[in-house]
Amino acid sequence: MSPLHTHLGFFLLLLLFSLHNPSCSAAANDTLAVGQVLAVGEKLVSRNGKFALGFYKPALPEGIASKYGNITSPGWYLAIWFNKIPVCTTVWVANRERPITDLEIKLTQLKFSQNGSSLAIIINRATEYTVWSRQIANRTAQAKTSMNTSAILLDSGNLVIESIPDVYLWQSFDEPTDLALPGAKFGWNKVTRLHRTGISKKNLIDPGLGPYSVQLNERGIILWRRDPYMEYWTWSSVQLTNMLIPLLNSLLEMNAQTKGFLTPNYTNNNEEEYFMYHSSDESSSSFVSIDMSGQLKLSIWSQANQSWQEVYAQPPDPCTPFATCGPFSVCNGNSDLFCDCMESFSQKSPQDWELKDRTAGCFRNTPLDCPSNKSSTDMFHTITRVALPANPEKIEDATTQSKCAESCLSNCSCNAYAYKDSTCFVWHSELLNVKLHDSIESLSEDTLYLRLAAKDMPATTKNKQKPVVVAVTAASIAGFGLLMLMLFFLIWRNKFKCCGVTLHHNQGNSGIIAFRYTDLSHATKNFSEKLGSGGFGSVFKGVLRDSTTIAVKRLDGSHQGEKQFRAETLGWRHLWEGILVGF
Repeated sequence: MSPLHTHLGFFLLLLLFSLHNPSCSAAANDTLAVGQVLAVGEKLVSRNGKFALGFYKPALPEGIASKYGNITSPGWYLAIWFNKIPVCTTVWVANRERPITDLEIKLTQLKFSQNGSSLAIIINRATEYTVWSRQIANRTAQAKTSMNTSAILLDSGNLVIESIPDVYLWQSFDEPTDLALPGAKFGWNKVTRLHRTGISKKNLIDPGLGPYSVQLNERGIILWRRDPYMEYWTWSSVQLTNMLIPLLNSLLEMNAQTKGFLTPNYTNNNEEEYFMYHSSDESSSSFVSIDMSGQLKLSIWSQANQSWQEVYAQPPDPCTPFATCGPFSVCNGNSDLFCDCMESFSQKSPQDWELKDRTAGCFRNTPLDCPSNKSSTDMFHTITRVALPANPEKIEDATTQSKCAESCLSNCSCNAYAYKDSTCFVWHSELLNVKLHDSIESLSEDTLYLRLAAKDMPATTKNKQKPVVVAVTAASIAGFGLLMLMLFFLIWRNKFKCCGVTLHHNQGNSGIIAFRYTDLSHATKNFSEKLGSGGFGSVFKGVLRDSTTIAVKRLDGSHQGEKQFRAETLGWRHLWEGILVGF
């Protein structure tokens, strides 16, 4: 036989072998057919090129350099991500709790079974080891006999398994990780009892199950801390219809980045109840996520800034999620770095804090003094204007503040006390959920007395005070400066006008203006053009004297509604800087 015939015969043999072994063939384009596999380095790409599916290993975001050496991810994951965005952003992860090691990844494949009954991540050891799988249990009789079943990455970012066009046997949108894309239903099916639950990721490089969850169920939208379990934010179905959706529509219309192409919807019928939002601009990228800090956030991609921009958050106060800063910490919603350790405490895991995982919180710099045969030398540091920690213990016998303090000092496990309304409260466990008065949602005026070792008390750890004469001189200078500042303000108040409204209309500490009703009535033409409505107010379009277009929320409810209205208004200010004018 000639060499030509030998080579031709060998080629035909290889072709025949490949046709009878589809599991060895690689995936192409957006589809994985039955029997095919997806190996490391390969990926499915949606037809519009917007999304990709493959194996990836998380890394620190560009621009974040660790102060604590080399920080690496737990391993490799099968994920879907934005394919055209330079900042790696995953939208779905399969094996969140079972990362694949560097040694295993070379042997790992995503495999679609020969009969189309399962999609699985396998490691090809001596025997196949399954890392993650989804069994297609609800396949129709037609699907069981059909070889047209395939896994497809749709233009929406949804990974689906279908046999009949547009009839999905399984879809990733039904198993969200920490975010939802446009077109994804977030809610529950009243017939099948399917509940779609979002769970935050652990940190920037670990997509594992984090501390916070969100679900839309029979009670409405609920946000909760997973461990310890604590619900901290809810919206009923009535509030969703009458308040949240109209409010969100109004805010999206006010923002140039979202106006006209992002539309939220809420559906509630006999079969299902869900929230969904749509994007009319195919070139735009956006998502709604439950953040590692426990907030729901709407983010859109800014092509100009080459970064994700947060345009809306609920709850508006970052301190509302339960224990978002971990034990022995204080949360301040008015600070960009809203978590800080209590006095004489330090971060338990600075590396985790750098990765935005603060659940470990803080620990004492100095152990407490707990002698068995004499009184303790520990002292109390005062923390004012805070919401008290969770899970207090009431001491009935401590009828005065001094007795309350003594009760705490007499117990080695006592970490703090508070004396409120002639009642003594003590805390023997970790101090969780301490929040400063921030004028957003935390409005507490309580005082917490934190137990510290004597040497850690601020007054004893600082240098000795300077001579009294220096203090008096400094006080005199400060007093003179304050007097001049007040004089300047009186002159400026009578002359300066902002947007055609003089500043005697109650400009608050937040820097935004409390307008008079008559001014807002004139700006809105007596509230004639209504943009939306909610449970405690309606939104109207208006124009200020300098031609600035504004949206005005008019309060319809009681004093309780006013408190909620002011809290939410101040919360929007953090996300809408330069847009919010006043209230």
